[in-house]
Amino acid sequence: MKTLFAFLSGLLFGSGLILSGMTDPAKVLAFLDIAGNWNPALMLVMGSAVLVAAPAYALARRRGVTLAGEPVHLPLRRQLDARLLGGSAVFGIGWGLSGICPGPGLVIAASGLPKALVFVAAMIAAAQLVRWVESRLKSPQEDIGV
Repeated sequence: MKTLFAFLSGLLFGSGLILSGMTDPAKVLAFLDIAGNWNPALMLVMGSAVLVAAPAYALARRRGVTLAGEPVHLPLRRQLDARLLGGSAVFGIGWGLSGICPGPGLVIAASGLPKALVFVAAMIAAAQLVRWVESRLKSPQEDIGV
């Protein structure tokens, strides 16, 4: 049942990305180009996503379990730190340069488009690099919870 819900959620999310134009890098770059030929259409997409997600998030917090009965794992940390800010900056730079972010990148890669395949490979490599660097920077006290 868990796999079915994951599949249906992914199918709904991917379909929404395609229908909204988020999988078109040119449309995304036009949205991000506020100083040039700005196209505000994706603002409606993002606003609609917030309007749908906000009540769903509130419901998930209140219930504590998903519709499939799995526990909901919501972020507990609220402070801004270098890791969050650095990751946000890398995300924004990558999105601004390519017009692709992770969700749409996976959808586009499923079509076999070479640019998207390179994007997804770079995304996976970057995630592994971050994991490797963090493992090297971790102090022994963090391993034992001190």
